[in-house]
Formats: sequence, structure tokens, C-alpha cells
Amino acid sequence: MEEVIDIVVDFEDYFPSMMEKYGAEWLLAEVCNGFRLLMDAEKGVITFESLKIKSAMLGLGDMEDDEIVCMLSEGDLDGDGALNQLEFCILMFRLSPGLA
Repeated sequence: MEEVIDIVVDFEDYFPSMMEKYGAEWLLAEVCNGFRLLMDAEKGVITFESLKIKSAMLGLGDMEDDEIVCMLSEGDLDGDGALNQLEFCILMFRLSPGLA
């Protein structure tokens, strides 16, 4: 019989403390750096393929395809199936409850 392990992961939102310590401009620049890290260099947006490849490089290779699609659709405001830099920044700040 397979043993099921229930793991609870607490999410700690570091954005507010980082903004307090380094300022809003620094935090926005870091979010933009994150976008550039995940984007497809040729297309200039985060695509399914770029997110799948880059997430594996970052140690998140166990993400299922439907999880990647869900992440993209969460931030895809214009419905093109990819995230541009503005959509990514909006998503990152929207996901930070401490910045509301």
C-alpha cells in the first residue's frame, strides 16, 4: 500500500518587507528581472514552453502541464496565452496579499 504524506507549505510573503527595506523601485526592478529570467528571449513574453523549461532549470521540474497552463491563465489579461512584462508584474503584485 502506498503511503500518503500530507505536506503543508506556509507561504511567507516577502514583498512587503523587501519593499520596506529596499524601496518600491528596487522591488519592481527585481520583479522585472524575474520576468526576463522566465521569458522566451525570441518572443519577449513568458510562454508555456519557456515557463516549462525555465521552471525545470530552477528546480521546479515536477510541475504538471496543467499547473503551468493555470499559472499563465491567471495572469494573461489580453488572452494571448502568454504573459508580457506588464501582465507578469501585475500578477506578482496581485499575488502578494501584504501589498494590498
